Amino acid sequence: MIRRRPKGMPARLSYPEASVGDILAGSARRYPDRVALRDGDDTLTYAELHEQALRFARGLREHGITEGDAVALHQPNSLWFPVTYYGILLAGAVVAPLNPTLPPAALRAQLDEAGARAAVTHPATAPALLAAGTDGLQLVTVVPPSAVAPGDPAHQDGTVPLAELLAGDPEPGPHVPPDAVAHLSFTGGTTGRSKAVQVLHRHVVANCLQFTCWRAAAVPAVDPDGGIFLDPVAEAATEYTNQPGQGVSIAVAPFFHAMGLVGQSIGVLAGLTSVLAGRFDPERFLELAEKFGATQIAGSPALFHALLAAPAAQGRTLPAVRVVNSGAAPIDTTTLRALRTLFPRACVVEGYGLTEATMGVTSGIVDPDDPVPIGSVGLPVFDTEVEIRDLVQTGSCVPDGETGELWARGPQITAGYHGHPELTAEQFVDGWLRTGDLARCDERGHVYIVGRAKDMLIYKGYNVYPGQLEEILSGHPAVAQVSVIGVPAAEAGEIPAAYVVARPDASPAPGPALAQELMAHVSARVAPYQRVREVRFLEALPTSAAGKVLKAELRRAHKA
Repeated sequence: MIRRRPKGMPARLSYPEASVGDILAGSARRYPDRVALRDGDDTLTYAELHEQALRFARGLREHGITEGDAVALHQPNSLWFPVTYYGILLAGAVVAPLNPTLPPAALRAQLDEAGARAAVTHPATAPALLAAGTDGLQLVTVVPPSAVAPGDPAHQDGTVPLAELLAGDPEPGPHVPPDAVAHLSFTGGTTGRSKAVQVLHRHVVANCLQFTCWRAAAVPAVDPDGGIFLDPVAEAATEYTNQPGQGVSIAVAPFFHAMGLVGQSIGVLAGLTSVLAGRFDPERFLELAEKFGATQIAGSPALFHALLAAPAAQGRTLPAVRVVNSGAAPIDTTTLRALRTLFPRACVVEGYGLTEATMGVTSGIVDPDDPVPIGSVGLPVFDTEVEIRDLVQTGSCVPDGETGELWARGPQITAGYHGHPELTAEQFVDGWLRTGDLARCDERGHVYIVGRAKDMLIYKGYNVYPGQLEEILSGHPAVAQVSVIGVPAAEAGEIPAAYVVARPDASPAPGPALAQELMAHVSARVAPYQRVREVRFLEALPTSAAGKVLKAELRRAHKA
């Protein structure tokens, strides 16, 4: 049950019977001349983005792509990603976003699992697609329009130039019902094989409205032609509210990931100008934020660690930034304090989500008079329920303050795993999503993520939660980043082992003396069974494209 919500906002939202394309159509009519996307010297206004997407949708239909066909998006971030993304959806087809860094064998497996009939790629990623094989693909195109010309290898392999797909006049496509599949989004695969999640149009529309209305002090509205827009609620606005049709964001989250994929439609719904930063580079990121007056940024703790450590961030402040959104993993308090130095007028807002919930489940509240407690990922967003259930007796909830497994229910909970009914039955139960994440709630409903249920370790019969130990270690001045895993031990069952990235000025330097100091630092703050028993140092932690630490890789490395 939601015990708090943004002041002045209703307890529930009214969700229109609409498709994702209606989000873009609404903003194109409401903000036609506002720049929607900025990618280097290239820009598209909202009207231009809508027009190009309609052209691409027509091109797909004319080349045999029909309603329900899956189209793979296999490309890095650029302004052509949103064009092709919305074009696919406006054609009534299904977006299958693929990690552009996948090796050919893994790429082939995901193409087959999605049943892709077409693919959109890029000169930098096309070689992997060709190596994976284009069997079963009746259409392949490369972005941008100038990328493939007659004589290029990709063109000789039958690729249709993007310019050809964009050549027709824009025209409305088929009616897309809310219960049609919008995405086949692959999970991160950090704890096993990546699986395609079926995300319906109504799930995406609901999740975009949940997060945008939560943070923009607005409620959903529909224009006479069915386009979705935001109706501001004046009494709910605060100094951190981003009014619809205003604001600038720096887009660095990969669009193939749920955070970036759904995040782009959140930005479109809010009428933001999104500046595409490309591959993350701290200096370029800060330069773009400063040059274009970014009012909000989003990232993961791993990104913020790199940003704060960069020489370009030292002594710098960006007062135009009003909201910093953090996701993918809990952010430690040391990093939180440092972010408030770099962005002195910003409210740092954490959130929590997963692909099986479209994108997001909880969010902090941007309320200067009643901030969310440090360490919390916020509250369940509109029309979302969470329960913290006993790990053994999954039908019963634990008391406030105690740790259990987080279950979630709401209009953004997806339709399960594509082609895996047995896995769907395990994770999606009576309308609830079993997240696999360990969490606790306080008496006001704030959610605190403790870690993955699979990451919890048992030391001599006691439950030990890595997240708590990571938070403590992050507070040591020598630690830049840390991840704690459980490793087998003959007498104890499992022991906590910490993998640490030390700060450049760490004293003592990484080695036995610092390891002993860090273990003593933890021991002074926890019960004896929770003590870290081993410390290893790395130059960098292995992370996914979304910024999540790949603990499975650390476990494999520990065994080696």
